[in-house]
Amino acid sequence: MNLLIKQARIIDPNSPHNGKKLDILIENGKITSIRQSISSKAKTITDANLHISPGWFDMHVNFRDPGFEHKEDLNSGMKAASFGGFTGVACMPGTNPPLHTKSEIEYILHKSKGSIVDVHPVGALSHDLKGVDMTEMYDMHLSGAVAFSDEKNPVKSAGLMLRSLLYVNGFNGLIISHSEEKEITLDGMMNEGDAQSSLGLNPMPSIAEELMVARDISLVDYAKSRIHISSVSSAKTVELIRAAKRKGINITAEVAAHYLGIDDSALEGFESNYKVNPPFRTKKDIQALKKGLADGSIDAICSDHSPEDNEMKNREFDHAAFGIIGLETAYATANTYSGLNKKELVEKMAIRPREILNIPVPVIDRGQTANITLFNPTQKWTYSKSDIKSKSVNTPFVGTAFTGKALGAFNNNQYQVAS
Repeated sequence: MNLLIKQARIIDPNSPHNGKKLDILIENGKITSIRQSISSKAKTITDANLHISPGWFDMHVNFRDPGFEHKEDLNSGMKAASFGGFTGVACMPGTNPPLHTKSEIEYILHKSKGSIVDVHPVGALSHDLKGVDMTEMYDMHLSGAVAFSDEKNPVKSAGLMLRSLLYVNGFNGLIISHSEEKEITLDGMMNEGDAQSSLGLNPMPSIAEELMVARDISLVDYAKSRIHISSVSSAKTVELIRAAKRKGINITAEVAAHYLGIDDSALEGFESNYKVNPPFRTKKDIQALKKGLADGSIDAICSDHSPEDNEMKNREFDHAAFGIIGLETAYATANTYSGLNKKELVEKMAIRPREILNIPVPVIDRGQTANITLFNPTQKWTYSKSDIKSKSVNTPFVGTAFTGKALGAFNNNQYQVAS
């Protein structure tokens, strides 16, 4: 496919054209020319305040395939991703069966091969995600798994976590940890605090997250391995990660975009689309998350895209499933609420996720394969139901006014307009 992008501001710290406003010509999937002005018969893209960056990468999505295709499948998940501006995702193992052998890893790679969105499977850490028996992680690594996690099932056993960290050392593998001490959260529904007390819902105290993060920091320091903390939500967690990095411990972390714009007071209407794990916390926690992003304590911004069908979400709050979709709103939410500039957002949403997962980072330069996202960081728009490309509609953002929008994505010689 041939594409001419006119007068786009290039945001790519690895490109010699970073910060410049130029024409970019893509022919047969490769960038063949970058100049002040290019004439071509190729399909031409023009837009007000057009920006271009390496294709965005979401390192935490759930596509529910195999097993729960009525909530999401690979095709609908990839469609939601490309409409959100993402050209790559890391797909979590919470499927049925879980992605816990090389067969499931190869299924994901085979079914998504050649699509506009590169889908990189994350293998399960334990068999059936039960936290008992370690999986054959090396076999999955050889088949294409980019990391290992039990997704929202916290690894209760410190012994299993330590053995896993030691095991992946042999091939520089990465463990992704969901930090939650279940003996503390029990049947919790929301963050512990004033809002929770007034609503009478069972609490999910932030210390449940912080204890597990502290444990995992100690274990990874002992094992001299690598660990990534998923969906950071509390101020104390940010402090723990910041201190660990200063000590040289090999730890990285992410925050889901929705935690930057919503606090626990939003649950006052018992709307199940605000029920997430970890829960929305306080305004003080939100400020700490933003500071952690700004100073590098938190490396990446993701969507934590978690589709749920109406049967699981449209019920009494106590019985509703956790999770919201977020691929179509991740950039807009981050741009609207994070306080980061354009360069910093590209770093958090395109570059660092790939670096953490040891995936090659696209570069916008002549001769490079085109893997890009087009966006307008100042566009005002309101998210509506018609913008939802996922099979599921469990989002609290319908009707929300955002600043910043993905306009299109190009990867694997395919172009998708994000509208």
